[in-house]
Amino acid sequence: MNKNEILRQIPSVDTILNWPEITDYASNISNLYLADLVRKIVDEFRKKIGAGKDLKIADLKSDILNQLKELTEPYFCYAINGLGIILHTGLGRAPFARGIDNALFSVAQGYSRLQIDDEGRRADRYQKINLLLQILTGAEGGIIVNNNAGATLLILNELAKGREVIVSRGQLVEIGGSFRIPEIMAQSGAIMREVGTTNRTHLRDYESAINENTAAILRVHQSNYQIRGFTKEVSLTELIQLGKKYNLPVIDDLGSGALVDLSKYGLPKEPLIQESIKAGADIVCFSGDKLIGGPQCGIIIGRDKYIKAIKKNPLTRALRCDKLTNVALEATLRVFLLPEQEIVKEHTVFKIILKPLNLIKKQAARCARILKKKFGKRLEARVRSDFSETGGGSLSTEQLPTYIVAVRVKKISVSQLARRLRRYRVPVFGRISEDEYILDFRTILPGEEKIIIKAFEEILGNE
Repeated sequence: MNKNEILRQIPSVDTILNWPEITDYASNISNLYLADLVRKIVDEFRKKIGAGKDLKIADLKSDILNQLKELTEPYFCYAINGLGIILHTGLGRAPFARGIDNALFSVAQGYSRLQIDDEGRRADRYQKINLLLQILTGAEGGIIVNNNAGATLLILNELAKGREVIVSRGQLVEIGGSFRIPEIMAQSGAIMREVGTTNRTHLRDYESAINENTAAILRVHQSNYQIRGFTKEVSLTELIQLGKKYNLPVIDDLGSGALVDLSKYGLPKEPLIQESIKAGADIVCFSGDKLIGGPQCGIIIGRDKYIKAIKKNPLTRALRCDKLTNVALEATLRVFLLPEQEIVKEHTVFKIILKPLNLIKKQAARCARILKKKFGKRLEARVRSDFSETGGGSLSTEQLPTYIVAVRVKKISVSQLARRLRRYRVPVFGRISEDEYILDFRTILPGEEKIIIKAFEEILGNE
């Protein structure tokens, strides 16, 4: 058929709204919105036909049903991470520690206490988080904002707007999307004063840059890369001594931040938050959703006078966290009150990072064995060793040994398999490598292999 014949066959919006498949959605979508959506899709379909695309009325029906399905099904949902990246931004970074789901469910049932005390008076919404941060880090006080980029922006705006902040050229990091230290510095109103070179910065470089317009010294942890070879950087202790000499606050941006020393477990040393405070840093900031394992937020701790000043900054309200973030972070920080041996049992991120290799292999082998048994010659599944990543700008160069299941299905392509698994009611995310579908069992939680097997059963069917 030519395009004019196809155009004449397009049903009216009223006719489409009476299709049985469409009326099934009537209980979930107002007829007003349903009609608008159908009209929009029909208009787009007409444009495609007019542009010469080879389409049929069945394609229109498929477009409408797919968009209705997408509209009415939740996008933000539980998913399975078979990618082998522990802190995967696209998958919500840190999976929460045990018990946080109950805390969130509790406050979601009705009203919740956010900033009101036992006497019924308006209270400080940061009070409980502040208390936990004081106990866990040794800081005089703390607050939270929406993420660590916001924390850095707020600190610089409050302490150094219109004045200079000294930072090493080797620490002008870019972390994800558009977070770059020079741009954050400019947005805050502070003036960046670079010192040293990319690979070597000396204490004398910082000291020679100090003048009457200097407001602070900034140290930024290189959380997603390393510089090796002929290098030199100034320690935090030296910067703090320099800050005291010239009465300048020292800001320590830790990026991920860690409350547990993972080097005890054979992993690289990640800067400990407590050590920055103990060394005398005036302000420290870090993410709540990386190695802390909580919700997305930026945590600011430090000297009481600076925390109080930051609280009064107008940007603090603009960057303020909602009730669910406060609830989830409170529950996360309470986990760190436990003895360390209990923390690594309750904290999901640590459990994944420290997951014994023999358990990973056993879980992968069980999944591969069941897949081969159920699908026989229609599917190949083999277990082999590989490496996982921490991700999220944490333990940047560390590769963790793991075991993967590499799958090939005979009658569909690997890209089709991956797409079908992503569209399953519990989305399964794996990676494609050399025409194989890869599932990394370091990041697949215990019991999730049952969901994966069920997904394969429903997706492949009689393929």
